[in-house]
Amino acid sequence: MAKKNALGRGLDALIDTSNVKNSENTVNQPNEIDIELIDTNPYQPRSEFDEEALNELSASIKELGLIQPITVRSLDNGRYQLISGERRLRASKLAGITKIPAYIRSANDQEMLEMALVENIQREDLNAVEIAISYQRLLDECNLTQEELSQRVGKKRATISNYIRLLNLPVKIQSGLKENKISMGHARALLSIEDEDTRLMIYDQIIKYDFSVRKVEEIVRQLNSDGDEIKAKKEKNSTKIDDYVQLQAHLSNCFATEVEFKRNSKGKGKIIIPFKNDADLERIIALLDKLAL
Repeated sequence: MAKKNALGRGLDALIDTSNVKNSENTVNQPNEIDIELIDTNPYQPRSEFDEEALNELSASIKELGLIQPITVRSLDNGRYQLISGERRLRASKLAGITKIPAYIRSANDQEMLEMALVENIQREDLNAVEIAISYQRLLDECNLTQEELSQRVGKKRATISNYIRLLNLPVKIQSGLKENKISMGHARALLSIEDEDTRLMIYDQIIKYDFSVRKVEEIVRQLNSDGDEIKAKKEKNSTKIDDYVQLQAHLSNCFATEVEFKRNSKGKGKIIIPFKNDADLERIIALLDKLAL
């Protein structure tokens, strides 16, 4: 099983090196494997690869060979399945390489997923949304707690939480973050706004006017301040209404009739005490006389 006490040591901390297969039976010595026998990793969390970067790596492999071996696991049918190094594998195929250096490791399906995700997170060119998705998959599909995940990737829990919160943003904003139209700072500021339509409106303004992160933070602070004032006013008005309702019920009970309150937005109004006939009117007047005493 994957080692549970790996304190941010990355992929090496997850790979079981106690059962390494190679032609010379030497630990950490790569094998030369027929590239056509290697299947891609079905758990690969990354679906997009930069074509220009792949071509550059392919040219380098043609010139110097593959410096860093890939990692695979053996399958029962004599084939291999990629654990890590898909970019290197793709570039090697583009370069026309027939054999590729590879470490052969033992790993079950969950370990395959976990290693692929952790390697993915450690890539320098990964965007914030891809990192967030990888973190969330590690939590959900590998049954890790945030504390365990923090140990696996060597990141603080707060950092992990900040990334995962990005997945609460509308898809349009996530796409903008992936395409570097906005920064992580912009995205975190937008997360402070609860209303999705408002988030999208401010996002469009960021793109249109090239707002800085500081400018967006100022806008968000102002919006939240205005929102707090409106909320406080509504709560105050709600309290007043509750008081009027209680007073109306009290007077209705005292006079044994449905007392009505009429008031405008400024608080000015009148109390209406209806009566059914002269006798009912005399009864109400008698009650008022008693109150006057």
